[in-house]
Amino acid sequence: MRKNQLGNSDLWVSEIGFGCMSIGTEEPEGVRLIHEALDRGVNLLDTADLYDSGRNEEIVGKAIKGRRQDVIVATKVGNRRIQGQEGWVWDPSKSYILSAVKESLRRLDIDYIDLYQLHGGTIDDPIDETIEAFEQLKKEGLIRYYGISSIRPNVIREYVKRSEIVSVMNQYSILDRRAEEEVLPLLRENGISIISRGPVASGNLADHGEKKASKGYLDYKEEELLEIRRDLEALADGKCTMSQLAIRYSLSDPAVASAIAGASSIAQLMENVNASEVPPLSTETVMKIRQISRANSYTQHR
Repeated sequence: MRKNQLGNSDLWVSEIGFGCMSIGTEEPEGVRLIHEALDRGVNLLDTADLYDSGRNEEIVGKAIKGRRQDVIVATKVGNRRIQGQEGWVWDPSKSYILSAVKESLRRLDIDYIDLYQLHGGTIDDPIDETIEAFEQLKKEGLIRYYGISSIRPNVIREYVKRSEIVSVMNQYSILDRRAEEEVLPLLRENGISIISRGPVASGNLADHGEKKASKGYLDYKEEELLEIRRDLEALADGKCTMSQLAIRYSLSDPAVASAIAGASSIAQLMENVNASEVPPLSTETVMKIRQISRANSYTQHR
């Protein structure tokens, strides 16, 4: 498994990370999936305090017990649950972040978090206060580095200008190329890494994912999705699976350090991890993929 430096940090992350949101709430199965990922060279585990009301962090914590040195733990903060109320509220305040990190550490049963990410963000947030919280946590040794998870260019620009983020988690795939307009160039220029999420576009770029097309994806209709799938299958030409081609595309820009893929079964996990055995895409192949997706690119429909 190739490893890439995350921004200007000293974290080296596996080019394919494991999105732990997909593991469910049963501890034995979740632990088994995470152990298999670690055994196959994955070292970046991505979770969040929001997932299954903290249960996801607890299962990740159980899985990494005794293997902490092999793991880069990434979790997220900002979505606050209020006892007795349905759902959650957005809270990027310094006081909430400083309290929430302690709960994440407790659930994960670790002393520090490698990458602590703001789980969203708006331009109206108290951004300087949010940054102060992350910087304080760094000084206290409770986190090593911080980043944000956002698809909003205006928010990303502010954090690039005003903070020491090392990464941005951003939705990026053949079917969602919005990051190519501004976000990828901006982060390349500033030495900040992308962690790409959704590389197989909610299963629309997975093998045998034709049934997903009937529901559409973003502003794509079923016919468009099926046409793109046919063209990608022809391009893969048996050298790799469609999902592996999709994962490799999401890793094709130099700013991308890792692609986060979820899995709810060992078979899905192996399909994702085996993309690491596919050579990086040539410039020619990347251009062909962009030609295939360009006519229906979500970038152009924004």
